[in-house]
Amino acid sequence: QVQLVESGGGLVQAGGSLRLSCAASGSIFSINAMGWYRQTPGNQRELVARIIRDGSTNYADSVKGRFTISRDNAKNTVLLQMNSLKPEDTAVYYCNGDITQITNWSTLRGDYWGQGTQVTVSS
Repeated sequence: QVQLVESGGGLVQAGGSLRLSCAASGSIFSINAMGWYRQTPGNQRELVARIIRDGSTNYADSVKGRFTISRDNAKNTVLLQMNSLKPEDTAVYYCNGDITQITNWSTLRGDYWGQGTQVTVSS
């Protein structure tokens, strides 16, 4: 079993900053990639930022230059530093992990999601 637990959401004024954290736990063999997605009511979940095992990153165009994704390998944690927040960044943010877990007899690669954390940016 693999679990992703997020923290750090909240309410902030436009121009402010927030930092989201996501910790992966369980029978983890390897973390292939971790990322953050967001979703607003009536819309599909969209990629915000992602960091791959080799350290390479990719960002949605709308957050480039404002958001930074990083990781702490020792703690199986990924962070999303969000600066210069805008009202349009308001959404539920979900942590995602492409993780290989240890099973009784082998390993199993899977796609995991956190429970989501609300980010609200007021104008």
